[in-house]
Amino acid sequence: MITESIQSAVLPFRLNGNDLEILLITSIKKKKWIIPKGYVEFGLTPFESAKKEAYEEAGVIGSNETEEIGEFIAGKNDNSKIVKVFLMKVLNQMDDYPEKNLRKRKWFKIDDAIEIVENESIKNILLKLKVRFNTYNQ
Repeated sequence: MITESIQSAVLPFRLNGNDLEILLITSIKKKKWIIPKGYVEFGLTPFESAKKEAYEEAGVIGSNETEEIGEFIAGKNDNSKIVKVFLMKVLNQMDDYPEKNLRKRKWFKIDDAIEIVENESIKNILLKLKVRFNTYNQ
């Protein structure tokens, strides 16, 4: 039997001149480039929970504008989770944060982020964001 639980993730971004940049972090065990995510905490909306993960895992604080850009199913069989992904414009990047010593973080131009992310679901959301960004900036 498949039991689904909800997680939320944030896609931290900034504009650097005309370039859209995405902040990626490494997973703790496999060191793959991912986006901050976690279970939706009791008493928090999915976006509030995602923002909390962004601070804890990547040391970034962002705008309070809520926009869900997509969702995907993570995990397999009886351990699947729905992951709601929200855009977050980064306003502040901290030097010290809870998971600083557990993960790397790095800003990537959108094309480089698409190239380096191995998770197909995250890659598809990045592609969707790129198309949208290019449409608005023509």
